[in-house]
Amino acid sequence: MSIPMTMPLAFPASDNVNDSTVFDTVMDELRVPRTGAGRPRRRPDADIADKAYSSRAIRQVLRRRGIQAVTPERTDQKANRLRRGKAGGRQPAFDRELYQARNVVERCFNRLKQFRAIATRFDELATRCKAGVHLAALILWLREPTQDPLSDRP
Repeated sequence: MSIPMTMPLAFPASDNVNDSTVFDTVMDELRVPRTGAGRPRRRPDADIADKAYSSRAIRQVLRRRGIQAVTPERTDQKANRLRRGKAGGRQPAFDRELYQARNVVERCFNRLKQFRAIATRFDELATRCKAGVHLAALILWLREPTQDPLSDRP
């Protein structure tokens, strides 16, 4: 039995910039497929991100869009908040159980980086790099074993 892999839902336009600076652009491209019929949703239930995305600006963008932010607070942010006392505000909400699903995202990154051109950023043009990531994601999706609905019958 293989562990299902989640495929990427959106890619940044360029690989040379910090992900947090193009966060809004990636969120605009995001389309969450529905399990049944209907057009894809533009707003996921939650954004499970690592500490690199723990900034006030990103949390405000997610709050405006009605998306739950599941991002651990960086230690320097926590220290600054505690140093300021009551003026520092309260600790951002963090769901530990939901954050455990982050390993699916990391496994997806690791599988994509099995492709040498993506791991070493072989292509210099952003459009070619993005096309390579799309192609690698498609290859990984086609390699996924499918379950035959008739095989569950006795």
